[in-house]
Amino acid sequence: MNQTHAWHDLTGFQRDILLVAASLEDDAEKVYGLAIKRELEARYGEEVNHGRLYPNLDTLVEAGFIEKSALDRRTNEYRITPAGASLLDVAHDEVADARDGAAARVVADGEGSEGDA
Repeated sequence: MNQTHAWHDLTGFQRDILLVAASLEDDAEKVYGLAIKRELEARYGEEVNHGRLYPNLDTLVEAGFIEKSALDRRTNEYRITPAGASLLDVAHDEVADARDGAAARVVADGEGSEGDA
């Protein structure tokens, strides 16, 4: 099986699923498919098809970023794994570094001050 190992290897939709699942976990909510679907729909402003969501959740499970367990007979619960949390941390650091670099370039070019960035 070809596992995904880096943030950029995931599709944008898979990254959004991972972010939403982590956000729901942080809010101490049950992380199940319909909760993820509702949050994605709120973010996108449009319907998310089950046929798109669940195969991508399965891909994240297979890659080891999310684990799946039975919540009840009809519902699965999803949790971010340590590998998924690490991936989110790396992505967060990369975004922070990029923002810091952009702010430094603006100041160095004289286009603004540090407070403007």
